[in-house]
Amino acid sequence: MSDKKTVRFIISRQDTPDSAPYQEEFELDYRPNMNVISALMEIRRNPVNTKGEATTPIAWDMNCLEEVCGACSMVINGRPRQSCSALVDQLEQPIRLEPMRTFPVVRDLQVDRSRMFDSLKRVKAWVPIDGTYDLGPGPRMPEKKRQWAYELSKCMTCGVCLEACPNVNDKSDFIGPQSLSQVRLFNAHPTGALNKGERLETIMGDGGLANCGNSQNCVQSCPKGIPLTTSIAALNRDTTLQAFKNFFGSDQV
Repeated sequence: MSDKKTVRFIISRQDTPDSAPYQEEFELDYRPNMNVISALMEIRRNPVNTKGEATTPIAWDMNCLEEVCGACSMVINGRPRQSCSALVDQLEQPIRLEPMRTFPVVRDLQVDRSRMFDSLKRVKAWVPIDGTYDLGPGPRMPEKKRQWAYELSKCMTCGVCLEACPNVNDKSDFIGPQSLSQVRLFNAHPTGALNKGERLETIMGDGGLANCGNSQNCVQSCPKGIPLTTSIAALNRDTTLQAFKNFFGSDQV
C-alpha cells in the first residue's frame, strides 16, 4: 500500500454561462508549499479526474500570483478569497473550489466582474486631469491624510467583499462596499474633490448607501484589510451634509 501523500479537490464546473453547474473531483500528489493556483496548473497539465477519465482543463482567472491584481478570486472551502495566497497545507481536505456566485459565471471558476467596473464608472473613481497637463503639479495631499488614503488605495477590485456582502446579488443594484470606499478615496484627493458633490449625489441614489445593511462581512473578508465599514460610516456623514447643502442651496454647510 502506497503511503504517498495526496491532495483532493472537489471543483464546481460549468461549461458555458447558461449550462448547469456540476462537480468534478481530482487528486494530486502533494508537494510542499503548494497553493491552489499551482494545484490548478497541475490539473490543467494533466486533466484526468479521480475516476480516471480525461476531461477538459479547468478555467480560472489569474495574473500576478502575489495577491496584487485580484484576478484569481474564488470561493475556497466556502470562503471567498485569493487562490494565489491560499496554501494547501492550511486548507481542510477535500478542498472545495467554487466560482463567486455574485458575478455571472463565464466558465468553471472564471466569472465576469463587469459589475464592479461599471460601479466604478458610476462614481467616477478617478482623478479628473484630462486636458490640464500644462498647469503644472497639483496640490499636495497632507501626509496624515495620505497615509489613510493609501490604505484605501490598496483595493485590487478582487470582488471578495461583494461576494461576502448579503446585499449584493442579482436582485439588487447595490454598488457594494468596494465602490463606496473608492468614493471616499477620490473625494479626499485634492484634485479628485472637484467631483465630490457629483460622487455623493450618485451614492445617495438607487444602489448607493441606503442599500448597505451594515452586516460588516466586507471588512472581515477583505484580503487587504481595507477599513470598508469606516469608509461607509464617513460617507454617511458626507451624504448627510450634501443633503443639507442641496436643501439650503448653500456651499457653506
